[in-house]
Amino acid sequence: MDNNIYLARPVLELKEKALLYRKEHFESGENIIYGSGLFDKTESYEEWLSSVTLNTSPETVDKNWVVTDTFFAIRKSDNKIIGIIDLRHTLNEFLKDLGNCGYSVRPSERKKGYATEMLRQLLQVAKKAGIKEVHISVEKDNIASVKTIQKNGGIYERSFSFQGNMADIYKIPVIL
Repeated sequence: MDNNIYLARPVLELKEKALLYRKEHFESGENIIYGSGLFDKTESYEEWLSSVTLNTSPETVDKNWVVTDTFFAIRKSDNKIIGIIDLRHTLNEFLKDLGNCGYSVRPSERKKGYATEMLRQLLQVAKKAGIKEVHISVEKDNIASVKTIQKNGGIYERSFSFQGNMADIYKIPVIL
């Protein structure tokens, strides 16, 4: 399988592809799209685009948010949005158990190595931003995501309970 993807910031030109991406999650019974900067909760693509764009800068970030870079993972061979991933530059009290990163892969494209490659590329973004380590939370029963994190150098740090589910925090050192 061709894992030839690149990370791209959301732009207006990706609206139709993004809406199809979101629709596939919803049609698969998934109401949460991890790493999407609330794309799953915002009806208007333009409103969501404005929000994720403003949240990339300390000067314009929402006062209830932290500086966050959000990216679509796009397959080079057909320009299809395969996934979405974000990088939160800092952790506030709310995010301490959620971590610096969330990601989702389109249901029809799972188990093909895309999440591992998305996270690998995001760690390069973290490196350029001067982030020394990335913390990622994962529910214990999400074995695919645990493997993705471990393949990218994730080291188990601790467990916690979130909304009645047990989850783990992994730390990935970013080599500067």
